Amino acid sequence: MENIEKTRVLIIGSGPAGYTAAIYAGRADLKPMMYMGLQPGGQLTTTTEVENFPGYPEGIQGPEMMEDFKKQAERFGTDVRWGIITRVDFSKRPFICEADDGKIIEAEAVIIATGASAKWLGIDSEKKYQGFGVSACATCDGFFYRGKDVAIVGGGDTAAEEATYLAKLCSKVYMIHRRDELRASKAMQHKVLNTANIEMVWNSGVAEVLGDDKGVTGIRVSNFKSGEEKEITVHGLFIAIGHTPNTEIFQGQVHMAENGYIETIPGSTRTNVEGVFAAGDCQDHYYRQAVTAAGSGCMAAIEAERFLSSV
Repeated sequence: MENIEKTRVLIIGSGPAGYTAAIYAGRADLKPMMYMGLQPGGQLTTTTEVENFPGYPEGIQGPEMMEDFKKQAERFGTDVRWGIITRVDFSKRPFICEADDGKIIEAEAVIIATGASAKWLGIDSEKKYQGFGVSACATCDGFFYRGKDVAIVGGGDTAAEEATYLAKLCSKVYMIHRRDELRASKAMQHKVLNTANIEMVWNSGVAEVLGDDKGVTGIRVSNFKSGEEKEITVHGLFIAIGHTPNTEIFQGQVHMAENGYIETIPGSTRTNVEGVFAAGDCQDHYYRQAVTAAGSGCMAAIEAERFLSSV
């Protein structure tokens, strides 16, 4: 069939993990092929300023940074392609991967770097101010709100961790939760409830994000029990209601945790299938940082190279 193409290494996804894997695989003369996926450049393309990635002392815009990663990957011979992989068969080598344009890729090794997607509230005003005051990562963006008032939505461990992190930087943190008690572990609940500048807003949700051409200026919060609405002045809104790993097409192909994250052998990026590796946020629900994703992309490429030289 003329639609079949062969490659030594197929990289699925194009965030920091995928591009770093491509740079290393390209330099190892593996001539990698990459399918960029639904969100080329990954979650960083929804971010404005990135200040915590080493090597950018003045900070850099997220999309611009991912464009730099892409150019570097291409410089070392990566065949970067628009499009998504829609189906995989890892039952035997070479692995069979089908793209949305109907092409069939036969790959001797595969690096999965499909990342994860933040769960959002799903209101129009939230989307309008994404990257301009609305964020899904306090560790990434909290620094911009030093000395200011912010709000965070969520009630689990991640929300509790991010709220206490923000409380160290910000004047005040409003923690908005739809129930009248947190879902977080007892230790995290205790920490939140005993932090003086965190104010709980119980039984409530964000009805609207308010702002102007400079960004977020406040939120309109609705109380689910009383039906009352009130406006709270904040400069930043953090959504901490979870992430979904982009791993649907790998169901039944590699081992996954119950939450959908791909399981890798500790200290490596190897999955339970020899020759299939997973890097970045599709297998990391703990750190979820660009720099750790890039590091695991490096690991995946080195492991893929060693695997290919041993078979």
